[in-house]
Amino acid sequence: MNHAPTDADTSRRALSFWHDTVPGGLDPRPGLPGDQTADIAIVGAGYTGLWTAYYLKRADPALRIVVLEAEFAGFGASGRNGGWCSAIFPSSLTKVAKVAGSPAAATALQRALNATVDEVGRIAAAEGIDCHYAKGGTVVLARTPVQLERAHEEVEEGRAFGFGEEDLRLLSADEATQHAHAADVLGATFTPHCAAIHPARLARGLAAAVERLGVPIFERTLVTEIRDGVVRTPHGTVRAEIVVRATEGYTATLRGFKRAIAPVYSLMLATEPLSDETWTAIGLTDRQTFADHRHLIIYGQRTADGRLAFGGRGAPYHFGSSIKPEYDRELRVHAELRSVLVELFPVLDDVKITHTWGGALGVPRDWFASVGVDRAAKLAWAGGYVGDGVGASNLAGRTLADLLRGERTELTELPWVGHRSPRWEPEPARWLGANLGLRVMSAADAEEARTGRPSRRAAIFGRFIGH
Repeated sequence: MNHAPTDADTSRRALSFWHDTVPGGLDPRPGLPGDQTADIAIVGAGYTGLWTAYYLKRADPALRIVVLEAEFAGFGASGRNGGWCSAIFPSSLTKVAKVAGSPAAATALQRALNATVDEVGRIAAAEGIDCHYAKGGTVVLARTPVQLERAHEEVEEGRAFGFGEEDLRLLSADEATQHAHAADVLGATFTPHCAAIHPARLARGLAAAVERLGVPIFERTLVTEIRDGVVRTPHGTVRAEIVVRATEGYTATLRGFKRAIAPVYSLMLATEPLSDETWTAIGLTDRQTFADHRHLIIYGQRTADGRLAFGGRGAPYHFGSSIKPEYDRELRVHAELRSVLVELFPVLDDVKITHTWGGALGVPRDWFASVGVDRAAKLAWAGGYVGDGVGASNLAGRTLADLLRGERTELTELPWVGHRSPRWEPEPARWLGANLGLRVMSAADAEEARTGRPSRRAAIFGRFIGH
């Protein structure tokens, strides 16, 4: 029987286009009923926590696992992102090889991420999760000579690490426009290793799959502290052999983790459903995800219901790693995103924007995602995806399932396992540095468009991030 949505459900649906269009209600599950014990407690019911619970329980049904979530499953970045199930790692192959001390290790990590795109589709099909999965690949456009130079460099780097045209290839202008009919295209890179998805459908469906396996998810249960296998909440305490910190952009809200991960906002918009005529002018017939080779990241996809969902960086980092609902929408940034979208596809000049939203993603100090277990501290973790966690979180969940069961596998040997990122600087240095970086990269794009030469400032700053 249908029922009228409550004010609270309406508020939850207003979080993003994805939440607004997910089937079923968004009423939270019951909270933690009191003190409990478990083999493994997972803090966070986003992709990382849910994938970890899923693979652990599938591998060992006898494990006592509980998942604790401050809001509801898929509330954070897992329900609000751009819907790219990609094989992207936040650090370049060259940097991964340097950190790992081995080019082969970097290649192994990338191949594992490539395979993960198919693994997500496999599990979605097996569990009956209709997340609008469409593996159309990613086209990253080059729209200036400097961007085209970066496209060449990316392909050359891929070749140096053993990746052929079946993984990444350079496109001519004509080939690029067969994917996306954007303005001023000089070329592009294309990889098949990405699927467009509806992220909230995946998060909600995955939570239901975890529950079917017998894992309880306690929602509206704010975790305030994790220490020595003890998870403290206002509703009670959970004691476990291992606690998995799967909090990504919300990590700074935990006592003792203020400088572990910086929450940085990414903002998005969605158009009204577009006509067939408009789509003929745009392309993206296989629901390819798309971006371009500018410094300040943009990203988009064609949704299953015929909209363009488009986002990018540009929102400021907020002092003290603050996260507030009012940060989800920035009029200036959303106006700029619309302007960039129309610049790419002029046919959208008069299109109606039906949804604007945003959310915090997690950035480690060295832009190097990691997964690991510290048995002495009774703590495991995964995260630091810098906005590319839809695919990486699945690989993290499978890896944690092996690590926590004491298994030595190909996954547990990957170079992000056990990596420890340095802590972020204390305030105000953290605020100054993060926002300086934002301004540098934004100015670099304008400088390159004006001069036709690569920005030296961007190259210098790139050493401090994933380049």
